Amino acid sequence: MKLFRLPLAGLLASALLVIAAEKDAWIYPFKGDSLGTWTAPDPSEWAVKDGVLTGKGARSHLFSPDTHTNVEIITEVKLNHSGNSGIYFRTQLGKGFPKGYETQVENTSPDPQKTGSLYNLSKVSEQLIQDDTWWTQHVIAIGNRTIIQINGKTVTDFVDEKKTHTSGHLALQQHDDKSVVQFRNYHYRPLPDDEAAALKLAGIAAKK
Repeated sequence: MKLFRLPLAGLLASALLVIAAEKDAWIYPFKGDSLGTWTAPDPSEWAVKDGVLTGKGARSHLFSPDTHTNVEIITEVKLNHSGNSGIYFRTQLGKGFPKGYETQVENTSPDPQKTGSLYNLSKVSEQLIQDDTWWTQHVIAIGNRTIIQINGKTVTDFVDEKKTHTSGHLALQQHDDKSVVQFRNYHYRPLPDDEAAALKLAGIAAKK
């Protein structure tokens, strides 16, 4: 029995390490000139060139093939004057405006909810970003809490007591034919289901 238990313990430890590594692994879906396995139920002009994803043309949303509960997303974004876009998570796949959480990407369009807002839940009214410039948007979703950082500064830290959306796809928005949005270095990673472990991995303190 001892000869059996030692290898079994080793195998168990290896399996746990693999699981931990998978939880810590960043996924980069847009490499080279390909959309990979992301799809848009409403067709539009989504294209990737040299790792930069561009959305323009008619309204459309580009969805990930996988779904997530706790997740961390980091991307660089650039938006034209009066453009509008969004970074979605826990979103339902479908046509039209999807049901899910949207972190706003919008600087000079008429919409009063600016970049860094958690749309219709936590509003940022100040324009933080100039048109046609790259910025970094970092989204951390753990349990019913969403943290949004713009260029390293936390602008939203919101707890949705209603737990409106619990799981779903990731998505990116092309809002209308006057908007041109670009994403580069878009990457994400699933976080552990255990909220304490997820906070630790994301480097976020528990909310008091």
